[in-house]
Amino acid sequence: MDEYPLIEDHGLIGDLQAAALVTTDATIDWFCCPRFDSPSVFGALLDRRRGGHFSVGPAADTYTTKQLYHPDTAVLVTRFMTDTGAGEVVDFMPVIGTTATGRHRLVRMLRCVRGSMTFEGEIAPRFDYGRQPHELHLTEHGALFTSRDLNLAVHAVRAPQDERLLDILSGDSDLRFSLTLKAGQQRGLVVESAPDGPPHEVRADDLKQLFDGTVRFWRTWLGQSTYSGRWREAVERSAVTLKLMTYAPTGALVAAPTAALPEQLGGERNWDYRFTWIRDASFSVYALLGMGFREEAAAFSDWLHDRVREEAGHGDGTGPLNIMYRVDGSCDMTEETLEHWEGYRGSAPVRIGNGAATQRQLDIYGEALDSIYFAHQHGMHLDHRGWTAMHTLLDWLVDHWDRPGEGLWETRGGRKDFTYGRVMSWVAFDRAIRIAYDDGRPASQGRWVDARDAIYAQVMDRGWDAGKQAFVQHYGDDVLDSSLLRMPTVGFITPDDPMWRSTLDAMERELVSDSLVYRYNPEASPDGLRGSEGTFSLCTFMYVDALARAGRADQARLVLEKMLTYANHLGLYSEEIGLTGQQLGNFPQAFTHLALIDAAITLDGKLNGTRGGA
Repeated sequence: MDEYPLIEDHGLIGDLQAAALVTTDATIDWFCCPRFDSPSVFGALLDRRRGGHFSVGPAADTYTTKQLYHPDTAVLVTRFMTDTGAGEVVDFMPVIGTTATGRHRLVRMLRCVRGSMTFEGEIAPRFDYGRQPHELHLTEHGALFTSRDLNLAVHAVRAPQDERLLDILSGDSDLRFSLTLKAGQQRGLVVESAPDGPPHEVRADDLKQLFDGTVRFWRTWLGQSTYSGRWREAVERSAVTLKLMTYAPTGALVAAPTAALPEQLGGERNWDYRFTWIRDASFSVYALLGMGFREEAAAFSDWLHDRVREEAGHGDGTGPLNIMYRVDGSCDMTEETLEHWEGYRGSAPVRIGNGAATQRQLDIYGEALDSIYFAHQHGMHLDHRGWTAMHTLLDWLVDHWDRPGEGLWETRGGRKDFTYGRVMSWVAFDRAIRIAYDDGRPASQGRWVDARDAIYAQVMDRGWDAGKQAFVQHYGDDVLDSSLLRMPTVGFITPDDPMWRSTLDAMERELVSDSLVYRYNPEASPDGLRGSEGTFSLCTFMYVDALARAGRADQARLVLEKMLTYANHLGLYSEEIGLTGQQLGNFPQAFTHLALIDAAITLDGKLNGTRGGA
């Protein structure tokens, strides 16, 4: 198990349709192609022996590594230092357009910056999660891997009159190479999926143009940010990370680019996050508009509007909206187990697909309507078809809001009356009423107002536990749940209400551990799964937001500063933090980075004495 890198020992690169994880020793151990949710080509992250990898590093026995992003970009630099020299592996994927394609390029620039260095590497793809065999064909200018569904070309980088520094050797089905460089020399390899021809020589000047173009793209994009607060570095890195996890052809944001990374080492809480949740897409509208990224926020809004118009799943018992979709808007996410893979550090089962897709989670309607209303306030309005579909959705919710569901956390222990689901149903009606009033839209105003007010009364009665002096996870129990940290954020209750203040105090006693926040106590509220989990990074940032809104800005600032120390060396977060500070769960997680941005904007506003973050 020591062969597995820590989850946090990775960086992320991508081209806005696919992404790869690169370890701190420059091994690509996760790459799915041609989309985020496609089968893996390199999957050693989940099985070191059978998953496949693309490794490169010094031939020396001992060396030191450092890793960073080229400033203000998604270009990853892994530095190697030995007694005889220093070298760098510069990894990036040239950004492609908004048309879906199978052609993607992994660029690996190898350069020596001091002395001399011999790089050695191995390209060992394992197509379709290691289920499809492949063949290797060497050519004059590189190599070609062929499988039933996907081909990979390896193009060698050379300069004119090159002494052919790169030596390519083949194994039975894998490719090995070595490259000796002196200070100032730069070569490399380009791996291309679905190539339109045989492997070809890439000139060193062309490689530099690819690098310069990629750097220019990211700096131009990030230059749109309007955030200038105290935590600019963390906020902007979160924004770049979210952009990397966005599928450009549709505007969909995946929850994470990985699958089956465990919430507990050796446990069974190993889920596939390479899909787009209605909830995540909704949160992204706030975060990106808050930073000035109107184009991305509009794309996410359009994606949401499309799902609303389609009314997928209407009449099947779960509701007009599914809780998640594939990046192209389709709904097939059948869950299966990869029995031939051992899982990250032996954490099985390895799941692909997601069985929670068919769950009933009524909170998604509030999140969708809240983000649509927020976009509406920024001039992004629903068209007639969109409003008609929204009207139908709300009329459905009038008849179904008072039903149990699996809840925000996608528990598998049976449906319950989750308080958060009721609160967000209240939000759905409240925002729809506001949009209808603002734009003079036709609406079932009377029914919507009655439903909104009935939900409010019910939550205040049944969602409140007098003994605990707090709002609780679900009716009829006294378990606390950090999802309710959003109650003042969405305006269900004011942050200075005594009922909310006592709820916040109760959460601090039971769910907060040295500033880190648990979702809930699974022992007190069984969720149908074995094992435990770490603190939830999303919830910690939500806690910062709630503290700031409650007038406890100094405490919120300390919690945020502590939380920032748990980021990895590149500023990235997975889903959870373990007891010893290690990152757990899928990586990096969009929800966490969205919450970081929201918390920073809210807290900046409070510290500056403004209403920021509303």
